[in-house]
Amino acid sequence: MHDHPAKATADPVLVEATRGDIVESRHRGAIAVVDAAGGIVLALGDTEQPVFARSAIKPLQALPLIETGAADRFGLGEQELALACASHHGESVHVAAVARWLERIGLSPDDLECGAHLPNDTKAAHALIRAGTAPSPLHNNCSGKHTGFLTTARHLGEPTRGYIQPDHPVQRRVLAMLEAMTGCDLSHAPRGTDGCGIPVIGIPLAAMAEAMARLADPRSVPPARATAGHRLLDAMAAKPLMVDGTGGFPTVVMETVPERVRLKPGAEGVFCAALPTLRLGVALKIESGHGRAAEVAMGAVLRRLGALTAADVGALAPLLRPPINNVAGRRVGELRPTAALEG
Repeated sequence: MHDHPAKATADPVLVEATRGDIVESRHRGAIAVVDAAGGIVLALGDTEQPVFARSAIKPLQALPLIETGAADRFGLGEQELALACASHHGESVHVAAVARWLERIGLSPDDLECGAHLPNDTKAAHALIRAGTAPSPLHNNCSGKHTGFLTTARHLGEPTRGYIQPDHPVQRRVLAMLEAMTGCDLSHAPRGTDGCGIPVIGIPLAAMAEAMARLADPRSVPPARATAGHRLLDAMAAKPLMVDGTGGFPTVVMETVPERVRLKPGAEGVFCAALPTLRLGVALKIESGHGRAAEVAMGAVLRRLGALTAADVGALAPLLRPPINNVAGRRVGELRPTAALEG
């Protein structure tokens, strides 16, 4: 179950950036597409090397929020469950929703230990700057995930301070969930600290993809976990704006094909997907950490697997093969998948 290292495979070039007549940069990476039994449907590059998943596995980290009964106790709906899986853009709709959620559980933004940064949404960031207002932890793209952590702690009577620490019950539950869903013993896996302060664990891409497949096809997991996974995936489909933000790749794709695709990107070029109709999970990593290249790679994988129809491809064309524009807005190149990726 992913506990023995495979021979390293050189990662192929998956995405190219062009400018004028030449390929200006190339982005290598690895991709795993796996079913819920661990069967490899597609593997490109080294899919067994541990990778820090960053935010790409937030739906897995959110499972205890439902499985413990915390979501039902506090009456969480699709909006909050989508935010628990989100890397939101810090738009007013996100900030207000997280603030209301915190109030519901008797806490405030001061209880969030994720730190503060300017909104990822440019308009929202400019509005804060014009108003002379400093960003709060509510604007942090992980504030929904952290509020989910606090909700489980409140429900179970655990301390809310220090919930981001590895030895806190919240993080121990998350680690146990990751082990159960990936089928990996993570006790000796590489460790680090995520941008929002929580522990981050090195997991092979193939194992990440298998975990996402178990969300998409939960027949092999306990009934309560299957129900929790269904609720999270349904919330992501119903509220894609809450998962990401206005115009974002995950938002637009899930708005276009809500029944077939659930997407979750992470920092440093990691991207995961659960494909309910195909009963598959996808995990990929772009070596350069280039986020837009990861989007192009994920779009190509969705096309290759048949998760997008011809009509979908037409509607999503600007995202699947995005233009590179100069400062004046003139198109000067594009990001495109390579033949190795398109198959």
